[in-house]
Amino acid sequence: MGETEMSRNHEKNTEITGADAVLCALEAEGTEVIFGYPGGATLPIYDRIDDYEIRHILCRHEQGGTHMADGYARATGKAGVCMATSGPGATNLVTGLATAYMDSSSIVAITGQVPREMIGNDAFQEVDITGITIPITKHNYLISEPEDLAGSIREAFYLSTTGRKGPVLIDIPKDVLASDTGSIRSGRQTSLEGYNPTIKGHSGQIKKAANLIRNAEKPVIISGGGVTGAGAEDALTAFARINNIPVTATLMGKNGFPNSDRLYLGLIGYHGTAAGNNAVQKADVIIAVGTRFGDRTTGPLGTFAPDAQIIHIDIDPAEISKNVPSMLPIVGDAANIIESIRKHLEEFSGRAAKTTGWIEYLLKIKEDRAKPADTASLNIPLILERLKKIVPEAIITTDVGRHQIFTAHHFPIDKKNSFITSGGLGTMGFGLPAAIGAKAGRPDETVISISGDGSFLMCCQELVTSVEENLPVIALVMNDQRLGMISQLQDAFYGKRYNCCDLGTSVNYAKIAEGMGAAGIRVNSPEQIEGAIRKAVESERTTVIEFMLNGQTNTYPMVTGGSLTDYIEE
Repeated sequence: MGETEMSRNHEKNTEITGADAVLCALEAEGTEVIFGYPGGATLPIYDRIDDYEIRHILCRHEQGGTHMADGYARATGKAGVCMATSGPGATNLVTGLATAYMDSSSIVAITGQVPREMIGNDAFQEVDITGITIPITKHNYLISEPEDLAGSIREAFYLSTTGRKGPVLIDIPKDVLASDTGSIRSGRQTSLEGYNPTIKGHSGQIKKAANLIRNAEKPVIISGGGVTGAGAEDALTAFARINNIPVTATLMGKNGFPNSDRLYLGLIGYHGTAAGNNAVQKADVIIAVGTRFGDRTTGPLGTFAPDAQIIHIDIDPAEISKNVPSMLPIVGDAANIIESIRKHLEEFSGRAAKTTGWIEYLLKIKEDRAKPADTASLNIPLILERLKKIVPEAIITTDVGRHQIFTAHHFPIDKKNSFITSGGLGTMGFGLPAAIGAKAGRPDETVISISGDGSFLMCCQELVTSVEENLPVIALVMNDQRLGMISQLQDAFYGKRYNCCDLGTSVNYAKIAEGMGAAGIRVNSPEQIEGAIRKAVESERTTVIEFMLNGQTNTYPMVTGGSLTDYIEE
């Protein structure tokens, strides 16, 4: 977008301010929506925002705004934009930025700052937000001159959405926003000195990987969050099917491969399935795509995949052999590398037949360990299975806890960008605002947030945002009157001493919803599940369904011995 075209957006103004430069640059990057909360330091932007074709969604807490931007980014594949004022507004973004950083999600965060002459003087609502967020952003800026605004915003979007994705923060003093910039520079930055992400994998390493896979008798693919980040779902699916290789997933990688496919074995790790963990622990070759091999995935590193030769594909070279040594590292874009390996394997006939017995063995474990939901009581697996029946292709967001793990196991996801969760940081309160952001980005989809009662209370004020902004989501609250995952850990590791995890019975979540302008439904028995869900879907209103669970139901048995070998079948 050139200067002439951009100037049409501020014809009403007599001068071009720093605020205009910000908004014009955001428009030039295709920004559709900003999730924000105004304050004194950002009022110059808010004073101009009506002159631009950008929707502003007023969150009710800045943390909610970052989670909305995150949910929007993950649902659409675009950068999500959030905005907060200086001081406490900026610090309230920290948890959301850390969440996005751990999960490699594209967010551009704009914060106001006190005027330049006051920086360092402990001015009202002053905080060093760039210093605070250095460890949890891919990059950040403190703008000192108005003429740097447009270029910095272009760079921020470029950095956030290329290579390993991540959040970028831009801190702008109030007087810079109010200053006359004279003109707005056009043009798009497409490269930065010292920043050059590798896209194509090393051809020699790709050939070696193809040879290793060709000779493998017990190969397995680990789908990590980088599969979705790279848009490599189709490439991975074709590769696995053509070569008859089973697929496991990390929690973040669940959406990287169709969960209903016969080759899908489920999650691996502490909360994994028997089939998935057996596949990894007995594999001779592991093709790990876009995973950092986190501790919940591997368990103790000394016992992880003892017989496997590991091919590790990742856009970030810092992840290669960081936790698990890889025999064959390939740095680059996952989709590009997987497709290149597939082409090399085409010349080898009989590759698919080689793994038939291996897959039959794993599918037998999967079948034998399958656990249908108990239909006699109101429990999370049953709720999820009936939810899947009614809205099979919904976008699902989760909070963190037992409900999150149950969702990963009992709600198969086949559609891209439709399972949104906090995997790395494990952020309670993420689910509802992330669902609102996803709904803003994909308004024609049914978006459902699944929360525990503890998680839901942390950001439940965003129900007001959902109602007032006409972004109707459905929030399922699993009410067992306790911090579910904490009580499960206490059950497994602390002699059933359930200290400080009882949330009590005083809160009625359905009535909280009604008090915020949403619909509220309470479900007390299995017979009421389907009716409540159908009513919520058909109403097209923001709705909270509170499920009064019958006691404690733990997820798949956690590894009490500390090793994934506990799962191994003889």
